[in-house]
Amino acid sequence: MTNVIEVRYWAAAKSAAGTPSDQIEVDGPLSLAEVVRRAAALHADTRLPEVLKACSALIGDRPAGTGDPDGIEVPPGSTVEFLPPFAGG
Repeated sequence: MTNVIEVRYWAAAKSAAGTPSDQIEVDGPLSLAEVVRRAAALHADTRLPEVLKACSALIGDRPAGTGDPDGIEVPPGSTVEFLPPFAGG
């Protein structure tokens, strides 16, 4: 079992974090809300915590949707991608 969740940032989230990705060490599954909290804490002195509030998330290749982030489970070994809203088409 992989004991990390990889977090990838895109566009404004990547710019705010100053990195394209982070790895969060875990002992078991986390809620998506906890993944957001931990990612924000890694970059607390940046704009990332605010940017993440506007982002949609993919867990693997599946959109997290509009469900309650506290009820969405992210197992170890997963990749979570944060995508800010994009303008244009």
